[in-house]
Amino acid sequence: MTTKHFSLDNLNTMSPADFTAALGAIFEHSPWVAERAAAKRPFASVEQLHAAMADAVRNASEAERIQLIRAHPELAGKAAVRGELTEESTREQKGAGLDQCSAEEFAKLQDLNNRYNEKFGFPFVIAVKGHNRQSILQNVERRLGNDRDAEAKECIEQIIRIGGFRLADAVQ
Repeated sequence: MTTKHFSLDNLNTMSPADFTAALGAIFEHSPWVAERAAAKRPFASVEQLHAAMADAVRNASEAERIQLIRAHPELAGKAAVRGELTEESTREQKGAGLDQCSAEEFAKLQDLNNRYNEKFGFPFVIAVKGHNRQSILQNVERRLGNDRDAEAKECIEQIIRIGGFRLADAVQ
């Protein structure tokens, strides 16, 4: 399956159901984000569309935001090893070199993932674009020092960044 591309004009005129279907994967396994943003059309720019999607996430209930964080896979985690990531997550993790971890890096990332998930109750999320294996490991270690509320907010902001990158790839 390849990423589909849509024009902003086309998205602005789609039915709400088609709009949701077209952009439902922008936020990992969470089509409700696109569904809520659909009501804000028409959008004059991709940035305006992204802002509406970001508002939908930020204005969601705490339970919905935690569910959105939990919809994201661990970096180089079990789903990656089993080949169960979405196409977008696979491409993003590969772009950061996570598919090239040494045995030591992989073991360290698994340990950090486990410690992080144990502490916060959700997976570590970072927009990996512009990062490499080393900077990702440093970020997990640093963010383990946060409290749960601060970390949930950080994950949501990272998810919004990821959504922006995905949206820029999908909309022309």
